[in-house]
Amino acid sequence: MDLGDLLKMGASMIQNSSNENTSGLDIGDITNALGSILGNNSEDGGLDLSSIISNVTNGDLGEVISSWIGSGENAPIEADKVSDLIGEEKVEEFAQKLGIDTDTAKDELANVLPNLVDQATNEDSSLAETLLEKVGGLDGLMDLANKFFKS
Repeated sequence: MDLGDLLKMGASMIQNSSNENTSGLDIGDITNALGSILGNNSEDGGLDLSSIISNVTNGDLGEVISSWIGSGENAPIEADKVSDLIGEEKVEEFAQKLGIDTDTAKDELANVLPNLVDQATNEDSSLAETLLEKVGGLDGLMDLANKFFKS
């Protein structure tokens, strides 16, 4: 699954959520807003997983992210922890682009991020391969995982 497909999947989840503040939003606008905060702006145009992973300093979030990357059920993330994961400025940017408040933005991002990261890192995804390359292969990924659990 490429980045465009991932972003459309996330946009659809947001548009179809039970939140009345997002249900009427244009799917293209949501897709663009997600891309602006989650894309890595590089030539490969992938999901910026390395930034998401490197922003994790809290051991609890490390375990949450690990569940998204690994097989099995995705652990939920609390809406108020989304800023710790992607940065408050990106949450504000997302909210501004869609004309919603930051609390709604955090709620919606908390709902879609586990699925986006999970899909980006599943065995069928070329994004998983890109992530491994960026962190120094499987050994680099294991070093990152070890850092999560030492926090």
